[in-house]
Amino acid sequence: MAIKIDLTLDCTNAQLLAEFWKTALGYVDEPPPAPFKTREEWLAQFDLPEDDSVDDGEWLCDPDGVGPRLSILKVPEPKTAKNRLHLDIRVPAHGCAPQERWQRIRAEAERLVRAGGRVLEEVDEHHIVMADPEGNEFCVAATSA
Repeated sequence: MAIKIDLTLDCTNAQLLAEFWKTALGYVDEPPPAPFKTREEWLAQFDLPEDDSVDDGEWLCDPDGVGPRLSILKVPEPKTAKNRLHLDIRVPAHGCAPQERWQRIRAEAERLVRAGGRVLEEVDEHHIVMADPEGNEFCVAATSA
């Protein structure tokens, strides 16, 4: 049996990043764990510092329950270097001619730019390296199967 994983992104603005990644991945806000009715109620059980806010974290999930949960958490320090782990967003293109595959990759990158991302580099009509609104790198590429 495979082990489930969660991915966590550090950030300075959890709401901004959550909106971007919901758009990018088609994810939705994850409901609070049972028996809690709200995130505020769930967070109240923890002994959080006074300067922590319910707005300091966002939790997203795949509405179909397939992809990993994404936690987006505010941290005090800024991003200072390239990610050691990044996401690849794969557009469906199996069986497409190379030109069509590249057009689909570019169209997805353009959609993500409109959502707040930015293009960092186009690599040999194979994939596009991008950054989310806080500079976290990710790639847009085509499915291989």
